[in-house]
Amino acid sequence: MPIQKNIRINSRIRAPEVRVIGPNAEQVGVVLLRRALELAVEHNLDLVEVAPTAKPPVCRIMDFSKYKYDQEKKERRVKKNQKISHLKQLRIKPHIDDHDYQVKLRQAITFLTKKDKVKLNLFFRGRELSFKDQSRHILERFITDIGDHGQVERSPMMEGRIMSVVIAPKSDRSHGSADKKGKEDAEAKDESLRPQEVQDNQNGEV
Repeated sequence: MPIQKNIRINSRIRAPEVRVIGPNAEQVGVVLLRRALELAVEHNLDLVEVAPTAKPPVCRIMDFSKYKYDQEKKERRVKKNQKISHLKQLRIKPHIDDHDYQVKLRQAITFLTKKDKVKLNLFFRGRELSFKDQSRHILERFITDIGDHGQVERSPMMEGRIMSVVIAPKSDRSHGSADKKGKEDAEAKDESLRPQEVQDNQNGEV
């Protein structure tokens, strides 16, 4: 949660009375501002207006410097963990050869691995537009080939003379589910082999 700007503390608080929350989150109640400031001084802490629009405003007794430091630390941690996703665009032609197709596929996989989205644009020129339905299979093949790395966010659609599809990176949850299913399949296979192993051992086979 971002730090509120222009927070009033101590003598900057203007309300004649405030609802006070103590340093241990206990409810002190509604008191005159003068008394609230005295309580903050008694605890050697600050009186911080945390809900200025409430009636009366809510103030908390706390170490404001430590509060600001903790909030800024949280913001830095959140920003560090945030991944900004970009939309990368790839252009292909209806008569693309297999070599160029594989190049575009590798580029898309690289983008998706970096958690960027990919918009694949199939451009039609002149009479090629008359065969757009036949060319749709190129996008469908691309979607299939990239299935381990991405998932369709927006299905193929026409935009003027361009047929495009948007592919988003697969979520970590999707990979986790696939790994879990693979593990479960392996365990099931292992279980199915055990009766045969027992029979082999009974026959004296190793």
